[in-house]
Amino acid sequence: MKHITRKATRHTSQNEGLIFEKSSAGKAAWKLPPLDVPEVDTSKLLGEWERKDLGNMPEVSEIEIIRHFTRLSTWNYAIDLGMYPLGSCTMKYNPRVNEVVARLEGLANGHPYQPQRVSQGALRIMKMLSDCLTEITGMDAITLQPTAGAHGELTGLVMVRAYQQSKGNPRKKILIPDSAHGTNPATAATVGYAVENLKSNAKGMVDVAALGAQMNEDVAALMLTNPNTLGIFEQEIHKIADILHAKGGLLYMDGANMNALVGKVRPGDFGVDLMHLNLHKTFSTPHGGGGPGSGPVAVKQFLEPLLPTPVVVVKSDGTLSFDYDRPQSVGRVRAFYGNFGMFVRALAYILANGPDGLRETTEDAVLNANYIRKGIEGAYDLPYATATMHEVVFSDRTQAKRGVKTMDIAKRLIDYGFHPYTTAFPLIVPGALMIEPTESESKEELDLFIDAMKSIAAEVEEDPETVLSAPHSTRVSRLDETAAARKPVLRWKPKV
Repeated sequence: MKHITRKATRHTSQNEGLIFEKSSAGKAAWKLPPLDVPEVDTSKLLGEWERKDLGNMPEVSEIEIIRHFTRLSTWNYAIDLGMYPLGSCTMKYNPRVNEVVARLEGLANGHPYQPQRVSQGALRIMKMLSDCLTEITGMDAITLQPTAGAHGELTGLVMVRAYQQSKGNPRKKILIPDSAHGTNPATAATVGYAVENLKSNAKGMVDVAALGAQMNEDVAALMLTNPNTLGIFEQEIHKIADILHAKGGLLYMDGANMNALVGKVRPGDFGVDLMHLNLHKTFSTPHGGGGPGSGPVAVKQFLEPLLPTPVVVVKSDGTLSFDYDRPQSVGRVRAFYGNFGMFVRALAYILANGPDGLRETTEDAVLNANYIRKGIEGAYDLPYATATMHEVVFSDRTQAKRGVKTMDIAKRLIDYGFHPYTTAFPLIVPGALMIEPTESESKEELDLFIDAMKSIAAEVEEDPETVLSAPHSTRVSRLDETAAARKPVLRWKPKV
């Protein structure tokens, strides 16, 4: 194992396997005061909603609960521990100052039902963030309501349908390149459109000739991820926009990869009609874990009347207010106004960086990805030679000759102390290794990652079984992923 540069170290316990079996009759982690009101039969209050199996909950002491959850927390990987090379996910560091600002009492304790006259600070944050995002994207108006990227896609396509309907025909199809994000076709189908695939050319970009042949009056829009999931910028984006517009179609941009564009180019300047942003991916609000997200949708002026209600406007006296009087609006897409805490964090990030800082983060993200590309090129197959931006996609073609696939390599990477990269996506690349370091990582961390990946490639040639049986340093060995997906065990059950 001379190649290993940073192996994960783990503390093991002989009692690990018994963690979920510590229940013992009579133990309790709580003690309630004596009942000072008449006892009530809860089954009469809750009826069919009452959980009948609560009596089978584990009986453990307070210290056992504390140790259990603290121990579990030490088993987790986190951005605070090391690099997340997940391609497409853009798992950048979330600055702590953003969290401090979001927790300020006047912001954290605001309520959507409180009067607008006492919500001027919150409204100003929403207005300022909206102005910043429209400037960054080169668009004219925006809604902050959508609460995830896919939710933003849904909102955008609902607006596409409304726009095309206003022209007398909602149209039937949405074109989606094979290099797009996976949510795009699902979103189009949800809105009622038929999905038509658009093949990439040998450079990993949209085949403009194929687009011209497929584009007709049945096509409502093209959903384009740019840069696409290969990390490649669509160099003929102006031609793409012209082809769509010539036949009344709209160009929708999946803006999930704006981490490669901010401060450098603006989608609104190269023909995009509407787009969504992922605040967690580009503007450093928390990511993952099922928590609150945010997927604002920015549009050109001709689509502005369709934006969900309400929108924040400046009144004649300078105060801010919600405008609900929007007869062409597609209506609400979420209760209230969106995930406000994410707005605070994103605005804090934008203001802390400023225009020059945002541009530098983009440049650093692209530099880091290309540093990794050059570092492991040759050790892994690179299916597209085209220049890449914020992420790079390799394949397991070389390693597959020895029986090792992308998932095996990812699991071996865990032994080196890194979170795995994105495996088997995008689908346009069989056996894909999708890597995105973001701008957060230092050269030292990138060098460790490169060294680990090259070491694994060497192991595949010298001793493939080491990689095929990985990980070796984790609490549990390789799991049955099919069973875990199809027959998950989501809660503790007592042994019978």
